[in-house]
Amino acid sequence: MSAEQERITVNPRQCGGRPCIRGMRIRVTDVLELLGAGLTFEQILDEMPDLERGDITAAILYASRGIDHPVIAA
Repeated sequence: MSAEQERITVNPRQCGGRPCIRGMRIRVTDVLELLGAGLTFEQILDEMPDLERGDITAAILYASRGIDHPVIAA
């Protein structure tokens, strides 16, 4: 099992079934939005002390795999 698979959890009864970090109520999108807003890893970790550096990289990997699919032109 990859580190990403261990860190990203999906529970239909938590956060509307959205992917979360290690079963916490911190969604992958929360982390990505903070990165998109320009926060550094260190700033995110200060803002969310329950997170670990590996959680942030796992969120990035999870998102990249979610959009990496071929598009077939008709």
